[in-house]
Amino acid sequence: MYISGLKAAEFNALLREEAAIIVARHPCMQDIDIAVVTDWCLYCLCLHYCFHGTDRVYWVAQAPNFCLYDGVTQSSKTKEICDALHMEINWDCDASQLKKLFTNFMEDPEAPFLIVEDDTIYQRKPYSWIWISTTSKNMKVLEEMQTIPATTTSLFTVFENAMGQRRLSDKLFEQCSILQVLILSQCTFSFILPRFLKCHKLRFLGVDYCRDDKIIKEEESSTEWIFLHNLWVLDIRHTHWDKIISLDKIDLMANLQELNIEGFCCWQYTNKIQERLPDLQRLRITKPTQQAETSVISSSSNSFMDKKTLEILDLSGNRDMKNLPAGLLNASILQVLIVDDCDGLEDVVSDRLPSSLRLFSFDGYGPASHWTSLVELPQKNSRLESASDANKKDTVKISKISLQGCVQLENLFVRGLSNLEELDLSGSPIKVLDFETMVADVPRLRRLFLLGCQHLRAIRWGSFNSAGLDVVCVDTRSGKALGFTRPPLSQHESFGLQLHAVLADARLFRSLGPLCKSYVPGHIYFSIHITSSMENYGVVQLEATDKGITELINQLHHAPPYQYGDVLTETIRDASLVSFPQPPNQQLDCHIEIGDGSLALESELIPQNTSLADVMPFYLESLHMHDAVTYTSMPNGEWRSLRWCRVERCPNLETIFPPGTRDSSHQLETIWASDLLKARSIFSKGGVRYPSFGNLQHLHLCSCPRLQFVLPVWVWTFPSLKTIHIIHCGDLSHVLVLDETYPEKIAIQGVPFPKLTTIHLYNLPKLQQICEVKMLAPALENIWIRGCFGLRRLPALEGRKQGVKKPAIAIEKDIWDALQWDRAAGHHPELYETPVHSRHYRRSRLLRGTVLSIRCCFDKSVARSSAMDAATDAVFFFHVVYAGVALA
Repeated sequence: MYISGLKAAEFNALLREEAAIIVARHPCMQDIDIAVVTDWCLYCLCLHYCFHGTDRVYWVAQAPNFCLYDGVTQSSKTKEICDALHMEINWDCDASQLKKLFTNFMEDPEAPFLIVEDDTIYQRKPYSWIWISTTSKNMKVLEEMQTIPATTTSLFTVFENAMGQRRLSDKLFEQCSILQVLILSQCTFSFILPRFLKCHKLRFLGVDYCRDDKIIKEEESSTEWIFLHNLWVLDIRHTHWDKIISLDKIDLMANLQELNIEGFCCWQYTNKIQERLPDLQRLRITKPTQQAETSVISSSSNSFMDKKTLEILDLSGNRDMKNLPAGLLNASILQVLIVDDCDGLEDVVSDRLPSSLRLFSFDGYGPASHWTSLVELPQKNSRLESASDANKKDTVKISKISLQGCVQLENLFVRGLSNLEELDLSGSPIKVLDFETMVADVPRLRRLFLLGCQHLRAIRWGSFNSAGLDVVCVDTRSGKALGFTRPPLSQHESFGLQLHAVLADARLFRSLGPLCKSYVPGHIYFSIHITSSMENYGVVQLEATDKGITELINQLHHAPPYQYGDVLTETIRDASLVSFPQPPNQQLDCHIEIGDGSLALESELIPQNTSLADVMPFYLESLHMHDAVTYTSMPNGEWRSLRWCRVERCPNLETIFPPGTRDSSHQLETIWASDLLKARSIFSKGGVRYPSFGNLQHLHLCSCPRLQFVLPVWVWTFPSLKTIHIIHCGDLSHVLVLDETYPEKIAIQGVPFPKLTTIHLYNLPKLQQICEVKMLAPALENIWIRGCFGLRRLPALEGRKQGVKKPAIAIEKDIWDALQWDRAAGHHPELYETPVHSRHYRRSRLLRGTVLSIRCCFDKSVARSSAMDAATDAVFFFHVVYAGVALA
């Protein structure tokens, strides 16, 4: 729509429609007249027209203050309303169209404002808002306007540079009894006796590039500065007006809420306002021309002790400041801190900052040219495109920024800090950390800490050289519950990168994947835990496991008495569980733990660029998965580094490794699995196969009731396997079965297990034989078998060396008698020691269904996945072994 052709009334009607939409969106405005919002929009448009495109554009950012202090909005929620409107309205207008619109406005006799430009013809009317922005071409208007109308509430007087400092008329303010907003730019007036002293209702005073006419001497002035008592905002820019910021004048400003001083005094002025300005909310002391006095540097430590209402602090350009004032910690509602171009700062540490901080900026390139908002950081168009000084790299000293514990931090801007080595944002609610728009040009950044950042969703590296990082620590669980304790770092300093991460949402790993992939295996250390659990992460230690068993038994002792409770208490310590090998607990250099409460885990186990599944097969050395309700197995393909795998209490997992998975580098040493209620295999059949399992040494499985087989055989030998320990797997018929494709010779000659020494099998009622084809185990030393009533074959000892002691075997007599033998070399009962039979074994006269044993299992994961009483924290499974069948 072209607005240039609209009359004032027509444009006001459009503004009123927009105002109605804005009022409807904000509950705080429900009682506000739409006409008030319409006036606010028009006021802001006038500001945009007068100042946009000039070097005075920074006054536009004060629009909410102008409306607030001019009285355009008057309500108990005035400040909240102004903030909301400021976020809603952003004028983007064609200059020529806007020019024609305001020309039409000037012809409207009811227009509430006057804009004096070079071509303006002055008509004296009761204006509320007056903008004087002119050059020497229109001196006639200035001569005619000797006195501002009594109805004026806002006056903006901006003379162009070509006119020099224009002296104000002595009678200009004689009738301004209700003037509330006054801006003077490029003016000359008496700093000792300014002509606006009688404007007692003045709320906002802005002085920009003004000079003292020095006509009146201080001893000639006896007028009191009463208006200072009602002043809410004092904004002084590039004007050396010592008088107004002297202590005696500051003492009069009892209601001052905002103090802005630019291009004048330095940060040490904060010492003078100590115990003064009790209602100060915003303080900006920027781009000083005065040098800091080294003799009083230490006296600043308590300058903010009493600033309980301070919300914004901007000290940009104070290059002499070495440390933030310690008293800043007491500014308990401080929201915005700007220290752009403070080259002398040695560090920014959290013990000097309040937790209320919402926005932080440290731009080493230099201060922003202007603010576009009172409540946000400076925008990109107001910042320098490059460093203001070519030698900046040598002058910016800061090496550490810690905003740890700033629990309201929403955004930050850090740029051009050539010596910054550590950035700590732990405990902040930042959702996205962007190394293009938030952290940029920090070439020496080595350590990044994001502990307790529970809202973090992504890290965007952009062009940042992430390969330069030494340490990255991320924890997206609640920092309030866990604190911000850093993991030990010194023991892994030899690696190119240390990555410590605890992720409640697995999708965040997409931001960490590029870090991992920038290193080759062996040059990176990572410990990654996918869990939302508040418990301390890490591999469970043996002491903790024993303690958990003890606590479980104690709970049973104190539970209400049930029928047969005494029997349960006595049999709870299942001998097979006590003897079951402890899980691998030594976390290796590249470790991933997947635990309960993992969000979006399924999508990240599907191979795609930088996902968890894209990194695991190439780098992972140890894997611990527990209490996860996912149905998705591990990614397939070549696993090149995995040395041990531990999976437990995952009730929905049907297999751990899907078809096509292979241990291509022969690194896998241990498979340990427990309480997988639906698992039918550990490695699945099918897919392209390569030599694997060359270093597999231990196979330990417990309580996988639906397990049908463990590994498919597509290799001709298992050269390193030492132990097979499997218990409570009711459906297991073979430990090893033939794959879809396999070497023909193993069907004839069998599969060699040259180092297998120990076989422990318990409660496997459907087990027929360990390997579907002939199994050669010449090094066997011990076999322990209980409850494997369907077992028909033991391994052959073919190739056993002469003189080696026979393998010891403990087995029920019924099972031993039912075994089948080839009676050929290597497979004969006489090659074993005399079997040791249990005193308690099944006799033929026992009826099918006779109870032989009862075992109680404790499974948290199933408790969470089952629709059970919310007060129940666990589920107890009673594993009952009957004569001839085992039920779970």
